[in-house]
Amino acid sequence: MSWWLTAIVFIPTIGVLVLLFAPPAREKFIRWWSFAVMTVGFLVSLPLFWLFDASTAAFQFIDKAPWIRSLGIDYHLGVDGISLLLVLLTTFLGPIVVLGSGSVTRHLKGYFISLLILQTGMLGAFVALDLFLFYVFWEVMLIPMYFIIGIWGGVARIYAAVKFFIYTMIGSLLMLIGILWIYFNTTVPGIGHTFDYTLLVQHANFPVQAQMWLFAAFALAFAIKVPMFPFHTWLPDAHVEAPTAGSVILAGVLLKLGTYGFIRFAMPLFPDAVVSFRPLMLALAVIGIIYGAIVSIAQKDMKKLVAYSSVSHLGFVMLGLFALNTQAVSGALIQMVNHGLSTGALFLLVGVVYDRRHTRLIADYGGIARFMPWYAVVFTAVALSSIGLPGLNGFIGEFLVLVGTYQAHPVWAIFAATGVILAAIYLLWMIRRVFFGELTHDENKSLTDLNAREWASLLPLLVFIVWIGVHPNTFLSKFTVSIQHFLAQTVQ
Repeated sequence: MSWWLTAIVFIPTIGVLVLLFAPPAREKFIRWWSFAVMTVGFLVSLPLFWLFDASTAAFQFIDKAPWIRSLGIDYHLGVDGISLLLVLLTTFLGPIVVLGSGSVTRHLKGYFISLLILQTGMLGAFVALDLFLFYVFWEVMLIPMYFIIGIWGGVARIYAAVKFFIYTMIGSLLMLIGILWIYFNTTVPGIGHTFDYTLLVQHANFPVQAQMWLFAAFALAFAIKVPMFPFHTWLPDAHVEAPTAGSVILAGVLLKLGTYGFIRFAMPLFPDAVVSFRPLMLALAVIGIIYGAIVSIAQKDMKKLVAYSSVSHLGFVMLGLFALNTQAVSGALIQMVNHGLSTGALFLLVGVVYDRRHTRLIADYGGIARFMPWYAVVFTAVALSSIGLPGLNGFIGEFLVLVGTYQAHPVWAIFAATGVILAAIYLLWMIRRVFFGELTHDENKSLTDLNAREWASLLPLLVFIVWIGVHPNTFLSKFTVSIQHFLAQTVQ
């Protein structure tokens, strides 16, 4: 089934071809077609989970064909345990993002075309095994996300979109220089110059000094995407100005491409540089955890609070990756999925009240639990998962990261643990001020509870939030062998 990954990646693009000929006035068709395309993409990807052989670290479902023969560029796709769950997370969030786009009413055709192209770019980046192909998909993601923020965003949407574009492009160009250097300075016996990742990771043996520069180039591109402190400043603006669905995509998938880039490319290709950069990366990860949490406490806007919380939560992922042991890296990988589910749900929930009241300021609410009881229940459950309550998904990832980090660096683990306490402060404080206490604004008396479309977008997320928390081995078992292989490549 060598075509399978190609189908998963390009089903959204096929959907775009139909939308190109759809009359813009047929808004209902455009919405339902986009939902159907995303749903089909998820259903087609679902068998990957059961057919994937978790006993091997080898790439599976390979699809490979020559693309630009003269330059040694191949169309080369494949998944292993590291990318499997991220592909499924992307396709799973696709239909949910469409359901969460109810507030988008302007230029609907262009919006959903952008959304579907973005889906193809994200999926392609997760399965590309040729460095040139990976870069193409990496750049494909940039343009539709720029338009989603810049056209369908809030008041300062142009500023946020340009800032997002500039930050990402700077990192991308440095990564492109690194990719070209690798190509011209690596020769595989019998093949010559190549962009093939599977060959490069086996045969490349760069001098230590070269690894330092190459790791820095790749790491900057990925650190901006994470976003890792101090390269995070584009994120709050992008999240706040993006429409609800754009924020869900940013939190759910796009940020994970940064952490995925580290574990897939930067660390295995340049293991000697990892040794030198490891103390810095651990320090920046812990700073990000604490800084993101403290800044979240000070926020008056619910969406900005959730945005800064991502800086903190992704700090745990980076901490786990550079702790470099099985427990910590396993925690980092499952936390990528957890963050996509929990923070994606939080952005959807913030969008629910914004659509009704057109304000995200915490001070404009208070006591709304009596008018939106089910909304309050769902919001609290998702917030508790983000805090890391045992029995919910967030606990599994953070616990494994902290246990693994403590084995390698006890002091960093102790500092990082304060992020869990701070998360409880900013999320529970927000819940108290929004849902409980006196009703100080009469406008909130007209608020209605969750409707059928909102339930449809939130219930699947709640199912997996509980499932991962109660039975994490369903998912952890899929990447254990791949993580052990990653550590064998990286830890010298």
